[in-house]
Amino acid sequence: MKVLMSRLLAQEIERLSNERSAMRRSQIGSGERSEKIRTYNYPQDRITDHRIHQSWSGLPLRMDGDIDDMIEALALAEEKAKMTENV
Repeated sequence: MKVLMSRLLAQEIERLSNERSAMRRSQIGSGERSEKIRTYNYPQDRITDHRIHQSWSGLPLRMDGDIDDMIEALALAEEKAKMTENV
């Protein structure tokens, strides 16, 4: 009986461990290129937001906080997505 109990306990621990690992992987992602939100390309002085497929130049200005037009573009894209979602 002790051997059976220990095997059942080991099986349950492994199942819980697999569930936790799967949950972590789904939350973290793989970090592949396709999962990137934004790319900062210094040699070409360009920022690209992959969610809305838009690029901006003037990287040093953006890093200093001049991002109003980027925020507007993201807000507009979010609003557009909500409109298409409700239709």
